[in-house]
Amino acid sequence: MNKRSEVSLKEDIARKYFQQLISAVDFCHSRGVSHRDIKPENLLLDSNDDLKITDFGFSALSEQKRYDGLLHTLCGTPAYVAPEVLRKKGYDGAKADIWSCGVVLYVLLAGFLPFHDENLTNLYRKIFKAEYEFPPWFSPEARKLISKILMADPQRRISIDGITRVPWYRRGLSRPNSFQLKKERVSSPDPANRTLKKSTSSPAFFNAFELISTMSSGFDLSTLFESKEKKKVSSVFTSKFSATAIIERIEAAARRLRFSVEREDEFKVRMEATEEGRKGVLTVTAEVFEMVTEMTVVEFSKDSGDTLEYEKFCEEDVRPALKDIVWTWQGDDCNSCVDVDVSL
Repeated sequence: MNKRSEVSLKEDIARKYFQQLISAVDFCHSRGVSHRDIKPENLLLDSNDDLKITDFGFSALSEQKRYDGLLHTLCGTPAYVAPEVLRKKGYDGAKADIWSCGVVLYVLLAGFLPFHDENLTNLYRKIFKAEYEFPPWFSPEARKLISKILMADPQRRISIDGITRVPWYRRGLSRPNSFQLKKERVSSPDPANRTLKKSTSSPAFFNAFELISTMSSGFDLSTLFESKEKKKVSSVFTSKFSATAIIERIEAAARRLRFSVEREDEFKVRMEATEEGRKGVLTVTAEVFEMVTEMTVVEFSKDSGDTLEYEKFCEEDVRPALKDIVWTWQGDDCNSCVDVDVSL
């Protein structure tokens, strides 16, 4: 999008509200509270144009953390939720809040969301990989800060202390306001075009995750993992098995097929044929994405080698080897899906 949105804010105004938001969130975190649903609808402006955070219905106290020191409840609004929340492996509530603040800053400057797709599975895929584009009117300084906030790896994501040291953030910084924790909510009818509004009430919020969790049929995977350039040939399937179990099965199957196996990270494995094919050595990457619906999405992509050999590998080797853990392959008729025992 090259044309500036009518609902976007000028940078100095957006920065002022972002400064107040970060100060308020820092205040909450200093008292052991993670909001977990930061979005424009939950930000109010009072008569003095001061920002107030509202709706602490999803907030968590530090005492709610489990033995691993992390939170595990899936909550929030999908387009604003940090990737680690969606992965269901536990997350730091403060770091997840920082991600949401980054999405809010993007929305204030752009007038639309950085992550948006009508296909929920595709939306999560974009969030997992932090795939978004900057409008041309974003300043280099704003882009740099947002890039540090919207970092998919929470360990590499900038902290609030780091944000407050960034020159762009400090520009025109005034003394922090005293903060109020309100219970009101505010909602905008168009989720793609949101900005701060002076309001005091709205219809009750319906947790989108509750809706997603009731879905029993397969996702529409027609646009999943498809980039504009379509650089890689890929195959996708869904499963009801855990990500860990799937990765282990993929590695075992690859070794039986005499592929060398290299784990790139916990849920991503690279496989390489031991013999050279028609167009060099076939190398394939498999990546697992664990969704909030108790469903796992697995993507196989060809990194190098012949496309026909890759397709044969997927059809004649991968499909039979993994048939007992696959719920449905992309493009297959979901009516043929069967329930499987997931007690691996």
